[in-house]
Amino acid sequence: MLQSLLTETLHCAIDERVLILNSASDPCVPHLAQQLSAGELLLAEDNIAACERAESAVRGLGKVGVNLRQVAFHEYILREAPATMDVAVMNILYQPNNVWMHYAVRLAAYALKSGGQFYIEGAKNRGILSLGKRVQEIFGNLETLEISKGQRVIRAVKGALNVDEIAASDLAPFAGGKLDEGTNLLLEALEVHATDIALDLGCGAGFIGAFIAERASKGQVTLVDASLASVAAAHRLLEERGLINAQALASDGFQAVRDQRFDLIATNPPFHVGGIQTTAIAERFIREAAQVLRPRGRFYLVANRFLKYEPVLRSCFATVEEVGGNTRFKVLRARH
Repeated sequence: MLQSLLTETLHCAIDERVLILNSASDPCVPHLAQQLSAGELLLAEDNIAACERAESAVRGLGKVGVNLRQVAFHEYILREAPATMDVAVMNILYQPNNVWMHYAVRLAAYALKSGGQFYIEGAKNRGILSLGKRVQEIFGNLETLEISKGQRVIRAVKGALNVDEIAASDLAPFAGGKLDEGTNLLLEALEVHATDIALDLGCGAGFIGAFIAERASKGQVTLVDASLASVAAAHRLLEERGLINAQALASDGFQAVRDQRFDLIATNPPFHVGGIQTTAIAERFIREAAQVLRPRGRFYLVANRFLKYEPVLRSCFATVEEVGGNTRFKVLRARH
């Protein structure tokens, strides 16, 4: 089981209000739920699967009096009042990049009461030291509470801050991003029919699904992602392009569309989780795609060349072939 220094460091009063910043997967969450018998635990989380696991872990504790709530990480400032939380907590392991970490620091400054405490766990090679400098700039103070096995926990205390200035900051981390090289190659290789019922799996900002929807004019396209910020960005893209034959849904893999069947499924799956390379997500996508793809349907996947997805594809589909790519990426197509 993943260990957390935060579990050893954090000790809250039973009635405190604690904010978890995009770190619902951290083992400190059930630990805090046990402490807060008359308090509140608010998950400001982007990943719906992480939220579901955290809720399940808290329910598994039996009777706990904590009020457990959720809000989308990217919508916290839009939906929650400032200066209402006693403690804010973040593990940088779960943040996709530096932009998200810096947004979380601003969010903590917005959410905490005067005197509220902000705890951050992270490793030196993940940027905890440079992030600490940013925390020091905003909060005006910083201390290191614990160092163990390359990990450290730092803490800042909120003083007098200009909440309006923080709240007015734009939400640039969630703007939707740009079309990357691998996705471009996938789009070049896609065979789309006008009547296709299609799925963009792990849709990100929605570029693949929008591309398909523009060509499947008599069909229907569903875009799914476990990231709430990604789903919001995809929804905006579909609206901007006027694509009424497409919808974006929050879903842990195929969860939201498990009972549907598709002519076309396309994906550019992630292969890093918490900074660690993994093929588990793509392999899960492949196995689940095989279950919901119609006979004669097409499943497309783009990946870096060094990622060996072909054995799993061949175990799930009758034919697998490379239909596009370059020296860095490959586009694979599988059929039943």
